[in-house]
Amino acid sequence: MRIAIGSDHRGFKLKQGVADLLAELGHTYEDMGCYDSNSVDYPDVAAKVAESVASGQYEAGILVCGTGIGMSIAANKVPGIRAALVRDTHMARMAREHNDANVLCLGGDLVSEAEAREIVKAYLDATFEGGRHSRRVNKISQLEKSRGQNASQPSKAGKV
Repeated sequence: MRIAIGSDHRGFKLKQGVADLLAELGHTYEDMGCYDSNSVDYPDVAAKVAESVASGQYEAGILVCGTGIGMSIAANKVPGIRAALVRDTHMARMAREHNDANVLCLGGDLVSEAEAREIVKAYLDATFEGGRHSRRVNKISQLEKSRGQNASQPSKAGKV
């Protein structure tokens, strides 16, 4: 499998462990940053990984930041991306089998390297089940398309 990986500075160490695992498993991957523990803005890395997956250049992506929350929010802004923040192997399997998640997000402050290895293996071993889940994933895609047309509308969120 071709996989794009990335992290911010807080996820850098865990990302290195994930890269080692991918190599051990025989997957091809590209590290899209960051390349050391110096502070970076996670949306920049999430965009690179998500756009490469959405374009079809890579079959999946793996993103790591301190909690995984920021990466998952940023990646999900890219049309065609279904990024799932997971903390265990069950969530990883369900993300693929039921949600057809194409980007896995991890929290470098929340999971150990040993846990991350098992999570990544579970994610990569799982496949989308289709069936009733296809209908739901298609509805997500339709939401993305219909909301994208209204992107120029100002948000009313937070106004009283």
